Amino acid sequence: MDIDTDRLNAFMGKMIGDVGAAMNTSLMLVGDKLGLYRALAKSGPMDSAELAKATGTAERYIREWLSAQAASGYVEYDAATNKFSMLPEQALALADEDSPVFLGAAANVVAATFLDEPKITDAFKSGKGVGWNRRSECLFCGTARFFRTGYKHHLVQEWLPALDGVVAKLERGATVADIGCGHGVSTRLMAKAFPNSTFHGFDYHDGSIAAAREAARTEGMSDRVHFEVQSAKSFPKRGYDLVCFFDCLHDMGDPVGAIKHTREAMADDGTCMLIEPFAHDRLQDNFNPVGRVYYAASTMVCTPASLDQEVGLALGAQAGEARLRDVARQGGLTRFRRAAETPFNLILEARP
Repeated sequence: MDIDTDRLNAFMGKMIGDVGAAMNTSLMLVGDKLGLYRALAKSGPMDSAELAKATGTAERYIREWLSAQAASGYVEYDAATNKFSMLPEQALALADEDSPVFLGAAANVVAATFLDEPKITDAFKSGKGVGWNRRSECLFCGTARFFRTGYKHHLVQEWLPALDGVVAKLERGATVADIGCGHGVSTRLMAKAFPNSTFHGFDYHDGSIAAAREAARTEGMSDRVHFEVQSAKSFPKRGYDLVCFFDCLHDMGDPVGAIKHTREAMADDGTCMLIEPFAHDRLQDNFNPVGRVYYAASTMVCTPASLDQEVGLALGAQAGEARLRDVARQGGLTRFRRAAETPFNLILEARP
């Protein structure tokens, strides 16, 4: 075997970087949970004692945590003052949950993949699925927080306006279904923007529906935002003007069946909006940082979820527009187009 030393060294450097990133994900979770990033962004520069006092934590742990964060480039270190601080760009990504680039919640999702690894490893051997109802709790809250960033900054501002005539209907008063709604983040964002419309969120996971109901009650919108435990093939048919699937169709065992049911449940002039992870149609075109994240998530979460259900089509998180178009066509939605896109999402419009 001929070894290219330069290529080996480059690969080892990449691996060390990946191991460091993986190890520091747990520290990212600690910083998010304890409010360490938020305190440093608000008050910095600070040394370890000052940050520990501000957050009610132990200085020795904070000293090591700050060192790791500085080594990762997540915070800045000034050797002259022995103090740490955050650049505005770092704070937007890690300390401000309402920023358009917040990624702090990603640590919850990563943690869940490690906690559930034994189940997924067994599934590799058996070929069986692992449903969302068998996943660690942090996957549910982490997913809700992770996707909230994109939904908060794009859904009402860009995605809905990109659909043909939908905003006008919502302003007048429409009936909307949010399928696979999880904790109801997307449902409630739409409801806040369009007070004349009525929204129904459906998810087969009862714990998520309980959390969605509580959030709607807290926000004072229970009178027109309703959540029910239903699958994508059993939710009530109410002649919906808009049916939404937010980052969930590819998780379903029978996405064609879900679209067929949607076709029967929506109005004749209704619209189906499919929000799916951004992907090109060719495998090799997805070998990039975003595709890397999504293929990993698909292996650990999405594909096992689909294989746990009937049919088990297992589209995967990188299905791509062509495969999704075919699913919509088989389900009876023949008018299909890409309405918008972001680096992370495809926004697809499907109509009868």
